[in-house]
Amino acid sequence: MLDVSDLAVSFGEQSVVSGVDFTVDRGSLVGLVGPNGAGKTTVLRALKGTLDPDTGTVRVDGDPIREKSAKAVSRLVASTPQGTALSFDFSVRQTVEMGRTPHLGRFDRMGEDDQRAVERAMERASVAEFADRPFTSLSGGERQRVLLARALAQETPVLLLDEPTASLDINHAVRTLELVRTLVDDGKTAVAAIHDLNLAARYCDELVLLAGGRVRAAGRPADVLTSDTLRDAFDAETLVTTQPGTDAPLVTPLSERESVARRVHVIGTGTPAAAAVSKLAGAGCQVSIGVVPAGDTAAERAADLDCEAVTVPTFAGIDDAARERAADLAAAADAVVIAGETGDGNRPVIEAGNACLAVESGGSGHASGALDTVPLAGLSEAVASLPSATERDAARPLDQSATD
Repeated sequence: MLDVSDLAVSFGEQSVVSGVDFTVDRGSLVGLVGPNGAGKTTVLRALKGTLDPDTGTVRVDGDPIREKSAKAVSRLVASTPQGTALSFDFSVRQTVEMGRTPHLGRFDRMGEDDQRAVERAMERASVAEFADRPFTSLSGGERQRVLLARALAQETPVLLLDEPTASLDINHAVRTLELVRTLVDDGKTAVAAIHDLNLAARYCDELVLLAGGRVRAAGRPADVLTSDTLRDAFDAETLVTTQPGTDAPLVTPLSERESVARRVHVIGTGTPAAAAVSKLAGAGCQVSIGVVPAGDTAAERAADLDCEAVTVPTFAGIDDAARERAADLAAAADAVVIAGETGDGNRPVIEAGNACLAVESGGSGHASGALDTVPLAGLSEAVASLPSATERDAARPLDQSATD
């Protein structure tokens, strides 16, 4: 439905975007993501024909928009701006009615079909209750929804959204993207510049990552939102896992503190153990976990982060081979961390470890009263404070000599 080929835009001598190529399939939602100043708004302006690129072509349904009149383009492409200011103090209804302009002649009045389109758009964007209020009396989030209603009233096959959730609380942000998702599932094609990577990953079919005025990656969210790609685009360290209940990536920014160079074996199950694995892997630790049932949240989190997991079939019990492998990992680790339920079968694994920590409120099946207990937030710092296995091994002969 949309094809962008070799797009380049500059303002004076300042290049904004260059060599931008991507396509948008009919009936799909594509998210433009990237750091501030990456050129997302510039690309959207080129897509709707309000900005002439220096080079390149934008096609809508196969036709170059440069060859169409502004009114003809407006019957194909509707958009919502990033800002929510209007030059005149119109009512909400009058604002939404502006969306019908491309369908009217110079002296035409709105007919019944136009009125129905306006009412339908206000209902879908949840702004019908504001219909008679002045636009300027609304909050930023309410204005954003009115401008979305105006775009819906335009009844175009393509919808462009510039930061549609920027002024919205999380509830209305989710409702807005759920609405856009519904429209797309009904056949509309949409492109949205979205600053929240996790919302973009959850609702978009594909992402185009812009940075430095160029496309750094494009494709499925899971293929675009990787730690390496995000490091290149944002110059930031991130931990990428999976959003609960979906296969969408979950991006967690990491602080720029020094990496914790420790090997850690986690024993436990469920969300507490999964959180411990994420925390430790994000701090730079080499993490393993087990024995844990296959399919457990903690085992899946370990797989997401490429951490070794010693697993057994659900409800099968711990066999000797799994217990021995987990015990070897615990013995070689600098620390063993207990989080969540461990079960009696993991007791030999716990006993194989040299330095054990328990995460607070882990509900561990192991009696952790004799263990040092730390909050999840302080787990990586606690692990960093422990001597490494190499340091302990080096100290052990001295201790043995002193005993002798």
